[in-house]
Amino acid sequence: MHTIALSEFRANASAMIDLVEQGETVRILRHGKPVAELVPLKTEADTAKIPSWKTPFEPVVLPPGRSLSQAVLDERNESPW
Repeated sequence: MHTIALSEFRANASAMIDLVEQGETVRILRHGKPVAELVPLKTEADTAKIPSWKTPFEPVVLPPGRSLSQAVLDERNESPW
């Protein structure tokens, strides 16, 4: 990570963007306090990782004339445990 003052960033913005393109993070300081960070964009591989609980699933299809509550009760009764 590179840490630079705002005035230095203004003078070398293009070079700092080049560093970010190479995967580096640049932290910008104003009066000695951090105010911003330039970070590289996430790759498609990073954004393609979806937690299992967010993956789409097939909806439950009930037989005609059967309510959801009745289907749940029937499945409970058929369960071996």
